[in-house]
Amino acid sequence: NLNTLSTFLQNFTLTEKRREFGWFLSRARLNLNNIGVAIYSYDPKHEGDLGFDKGDKLKIINKDDAEWFLAESLTTGQQGYIPHNFIAMTTVETEPWFFRNVSRNDAMRLLLAPGNTQGSFLIRESETSKGSYSLSVRDLDHNTGEGVKHYRIRNMDDGGFYITTKISFNSLKELVQHYSRESDGLCTVLVKPCQSRAPQKPWWQDEWEIPRESLKLERRLGAGQFGEVWMGIYNNDRKVAIKNLKMGTMSVEAFMAEANMMKNLQHARLVRLFAVVTQEPIYIVTEYMENGKSFTDIHFTLQHRQTHSLKACGMMCCPLQVADGMAFIERKNYIHRDLRAANILVSHELICKVADFGLARLIEDNEYTAREGAKFPIKWTAPEAINYGTFSIKSDVWSFGILLTEIVTYGRIPYPGMSNPEVIQNLERGYRMPAPENCPDELYDIMKECWTERPEDRPTFDYLKHLLEDFFTATERQYQE
Repeated sequence: NLNTLSTFLQNFTLTEKRREFGWFLSRARLNLNNIGVAIYSYDPKHEGDLGFDKGDKLKIINKDDAEWFLAESLTTGQQGYIPHNFIAMTTVETEPWFFRNVSRNDAMRLLLAPGNTQGSFLIRESETSKGSYSLSVRDLDHNTGEGVKHYRIRNMDDGGFYITTKISFNSLKELVQHYSRESDGLCTVLVKPCQSRAPQKPWWQDEWEIPRESLKLERRLGAGQFGEVWMGIYNNDRKVAIKNLKMGTMSVEAFMAEANMMKNLQHARLVRLFAVVTQEPIYIVTEYMENGKSFTDIHFTLQHRQTHSLKACGMMCCPLQVADGMAFIERKNYIHRDLRAANILVSHELICKVADFGLARLIEDNEYTAREGAKFPIKWTAPEAINYGTFSIKSDVWSFGILLTEIVTYGRIPYPGMSNPEVIQNLERGYRMPAPENCPDELYDIMKECWTERPEDRPTFDYLKHLLEDFFTATERQYQE
């Protein structure tokens, strides 16, 4: 039947066209999803790098390397590698007030950092409601001082957004524009986006064992028992921190074996190991934290901050971040061995990072390795590590409990008034430090869990992280109320 055949061919052709159109749309979406916008300018430093200016559009060709994407500039047509954290993949990410991977606690820390004032704000992805957003705003309360208020931004079925049902918006940008004109129920009008710094570009993967001549020591940051730490310049381009170890501190062979493991420990709460100079004196090259200091150096500043919320943030943001970093070390089956406030670096924005993980095992110094040695950190060390040299992630948990006392007391040395031998004798009798003055009961309970006699009965860092998150949220509400 010719009519039947004709109808079949028409329908077949229409179906094929629909398929082709659907394929075209899917490819268009794919291509659109591969277009990034530069949120910072980048000046190429290596062969194969692609330079670009802020606002340039770039087509992402390959993401096999998590830190360096292969891309093509839609401005110049040139191809090359670009740092992943210098571009944004969606329109909203290019807004200065949008912070994608920021938790509620990090939002508080960022907004209370210097440079921000009442009305500073950011929008972030909601932690509790996937696909939704939250607005965090710095406010000034005459009773409790400076703090941060959080508002859930709810999604509408038609794609819009609202905070209160009386008014809705087609986009987050419209929402920001409205509350920048009037508070309309918020704690304050939105004044300016939260201040943030351009991130450091990722380290070039091939630069591991580097010549000493590529480093220039600029400014001494401090000196310890085993060497000095300097701010330096690598290849006349990049600021780095350089730990210059004293001759004979550790064997080159043992250090390189450990360093090859340490370089793979990459986490936002760990100081990143970039490169090494393997001829003695050994140089350890790490990321440089702008205006960073050890926690023991900033305790006075934190102690004299006047507002409840700033004190709460200074006291609680740090242990939460340290627990996060140590939970990562725990997942990687690694051990720190020397966890204490002196090995926690803190930036101007109260970003905390764990430093010097793993190095204590390599030190060839009887004053450090013997338990009676003057340099051995007795007051931070778990009993099984003092008595039998048994170090584990659980001995790190013990040290974390001691670190909490340093934070609560703004840097006081643990076991005040006791010598190292007295600490050892008292621990053998089951002694534990009493709660520091003004320490919340819930926080002291966490310390005591860390100091459980049997290592296997101590909590994991992952569990401690969640305990501290719950405590931090409850403390924040208490200060706001």
